[in-house]
Amino acid sequence: MLVLTRRANQAIRIGPNVEVRVVRIEGDRVVLGIAAPRHVAVVRSELIEEVSGELREAADTRARLRVMLAPLHAAAKPEPASSPEDPGVA
Repeated sequence: MLVLTRRANQAIRIGPNVEVRVVRIEGDRVVLGIAAPRHVAVVRSELIEEVSGELREAADTRARLRVMLAPLHAAAKPEPASSPEDPGVA
């Protein structure tokens, strides 16, 4: 991880098209401005973590529902009919 010290109105560049600027410092908070092309996603990491957690929870719930519904699904399937050509039929 690269760690930099910046003051208000100073910036860093990430690649040729992304600039991160310190807009102002308010006590223990730093306000950043990010200039990037529209195709570059700029998202707060805590939102990604929250959504990832919700997706994992949804996948777990889906898996639990499949296990719970498996007996019902199996019972709903009709048994295949035996044909006269079956050697196991007497």
